[in-house]
Amino acid sequence: MNTISRYPVPKLEDLPADIKSRVLEVQEKAGFVPNVFLAMAHRPDELRAFMAYHDALMLKESGLSQAEREMIIVTTSNDNGCLYCVVAHGAILRIRAKDALIADQVAVNYLKADISPRQKAMLTFALKISNNAQATSEEDFVILKSFGFSDEDMWDIAAITAFFGLSNRMVSFASIQPNKDFYGMARDI
Repeated sequence: MNTISRYPVPKLEDLPADIKSRVLEVQEKAGFVPNVFLAMAHRPDELRAFMAYHDALMLKESGLSQAEREMIIVTTSNDNGCLYCVVAHGAILRIRAKDALIADQVAVNYLKADISPRQKAMLTFALKISNNAQATSEEDFVILKSFGFSDEDMWDIAAITAFFGLSNRMVSFASIQPNKDFYGMARDI
């Protein structure tokens, strides 16, 4: 029985060449293949689009640090009940922030976490986008600007939140399980 997804999971050697190459790059860097890549390779065209948008959001120059982007993912993924994303991106957040405690703190209660008031404002906005985007008002933008966020930074917060909302829902729907490797990563920083 397949334990990483309720859908068929292709073997690494059977993946289209471009996806296989990308997955092998991730494996070389992480030391293992994250289950999400194999599970989502069930539909290669969608995985390609997913990876392209992920990279456009997460690898570009931005007013948000790499750690802040991961904070958004962990906080909103926990709110969305996505075990995979909390565990996997929690590991990435610990690495990016060089902090063994931060991922657990922002997942459980970012308002009590050892992060800056600026980051708390960012996460409050991200949760609003995740749960009630239609209620976004000029006041939200004024608050974020008071913490030094630009209009482009606010777009990034919203786009990361929305993209990972899609990811959270697909991963939960397909019952994709996090690799056990993620749980212990960067716990001794």
